[in-house]
Amino acid sequence: MISIKRPLTILGTVALLLLIPFIAMQFTNDVNWSLNDFIVAGILLVGVGFAVDLVLRKAKTPNKKLLWILAIIVLFLLIWAELSVGVFGSPVAGS
Repeated sequence: MISIKRPLTILGTVALLLLIPFIAMQFTNDVNWSLNDFIVAGILLVGVGFAVDLVLRKAKTPNKKLLWILAIIVLFLLIWAELSVGVFGSPVAGS
């Protein structure tokens, strides 16, 4: 039987993380996210959450789990940095 608890935990955590910029937008003009920003951030965070969950369930040794999770986090941070400020100057950044 498939447990629904883990996916709901991941989705709830993503929702809470996305509340941070949403609440900040109510108090300052320094945070100015559009709907597209929230959608992209949500997709990235959900992807990271489910990828880490997959690694935790499938990887056999603690070392493999740690390496895979570290790789997922580094990839996430690289994509986030590129989308936010265009670190690498790719067309994806929109700059």
